[in-house]
Amino acid sequence: MLLNQFLFLAAILFAIGVYGVLVRKNGVMVLMSIELILNAVNLNLVAFSTYLSTKPNAEGVVAPNPSGTVFALFIIAVAAAEVGVGLAIVLMLYRNKRSIDIDDMDLLKG
Repeated sequence: MLLNQFLFLAAILFAIGVYGVLVRKNGVMVLMSIELILNAVNLNLVAFSTYLSTKPNAEGVVAPNPSGTVFALFIIAVAAAEVGVGLAIVLMLYRNKRSIDIDDMDLLKG
């Protein structure tokens, strides 16, 4: 497959994620949209890393370049922490207001 096919798929995933964050009012759906955005970034990182590792360098040697994959693993770890914190916030919102509507979050001000 070509690099531009992966970039096109990542752009579509990113656009769907941004649309979900801007339009959805459900807290869980917003978290899922943020995950789509992060997965689009991961796809770009791995695609560019793979693309660069298949091109010969100045000496004509094809050397593996795992930096994009390593960054993708860090993003996955950060996304797992983000989901934990986000779900805790959504659960507290549900316990207090019996709704997971994002518009009700301003009612939790102290």
